[in-house]
Amino acid sequence: MLFKRLLSTSPKCIGFAFDIDGVLLRGKNPIARAGKALRLLTEAKVPFVLLTNGGGTLEAQRTKFISDALKVDISPLQIIQAHTPYKTMISRYSKILAVGSPAVRGVAEKYGFKDVVHTNDIVRYNKDIAPFSGLSQEQLIANSRDIPGLDKSKFDAVLVFNDPRDWAADLQVVTDLLISEGGLLNTLRREKSATPAVPIYFSCNDLLWANPYQLNRFGQGAFRLLIKTLYSQMNDGLPLNDHILGKPTKLTYDFAHHVLIDWQQKMVNSQVDSDQQILPEIGIEPTFTPFDKVFMVGDNPASDIIGAQNYGWNSCLVRTGVYRDGDHLANVEPTMIVDDVYEGVVSVLNKYS
Repeated sequence: MLFKRLLSTSPKCIGFAFDIDGVLLRGKNPIARAGKALRLLTEAKVPFVLLTNGGGTLEAQRTKFISDALKVDISPLQIIQAHTPYKTMISRYSKILAVGSPAVRGVAEKYGFKDVVHTNDIVRYNKDIAPFSGLSQEQLIANSRDIPGLDKSKFDAVLVFNDPRDWAADLQVVTDLLISEGGLLNTLRREKSATPAVPIYFSCNDLLWANPYQLNRFGQGAFRLLIKTLYSQMNDGLPLNDHILGKPTKLTYDFAHHVLIDWQQKMVNSQVDSDQQILPEIGIEPTFTPFDKVFMVGDNPASDIIGAQNYGWNSCLVRTGVYRDGDHLANVEPTMIVDDVYEGVVSVLNKYS
């Protein structure tokens, strides 16, 4: 019999976290029965969040698109994008280099960062910095700002929000800052060190991701691999000390756990229309959870499933994205392997209701 109970105010319940690309959507197209799965949980009042290594837009924009595509209401407070934890860093860093699609500048400014510079701005400032940039003059003018005094104040951090669009330029600009004199553009430090001149954060480390093409594509993890290799080459073989967020890191799973707990409490208190959310600092573990079990539903064994496994959550590995039958899972042990997200949701609810 299909799961029918309503959300309880008892201490324990079931929760879900869903990856997006390869689980709910393939590119911009809904995956069959994905909307049906989320509508089932909504009707049954089972709390869930979306936990993705994607990004590049504001949470409200992303959830509106997904809500329209899947025909289910999803709150901006129910999504954790790869860069959502950057919201907690606004008091830590002032001038940042925002790396990713042109839209990430607006995301960073909306989060509250005071001085946001995009890599395109630096190319516009001096094209000789990135001689192999793939941007045309028209694209550069449309996607950059003329910022006076770019080289007069130091950068505090490099934040990679999503997969860069102009890799040749971004590799050069990011590496320049990492080996600069204290984060000052147009400078080169003398000493060699594993610690970069400014801290760098990668919002995820996915080497591959699934888009509408039949074969998986390189993701931000590939960009990180190149940055680390170049940095090491410029620092006598020393490895780059960087910071990684996103699945499968414990930092992101802790953050998502807080968000899921907050959403469950909003459901219990009939506050799902609220736009207020208390975000934890990165690295803070929840001191209490109302959940007996949380199921991570994902398509990527190397991020979704191993992350859930290491964190102590259960998992549903779907066949609609990165994973293919016969793929070597090594030490990854999903709780179940299912054809799609709907099969996973129904199986969990029938088994644990």
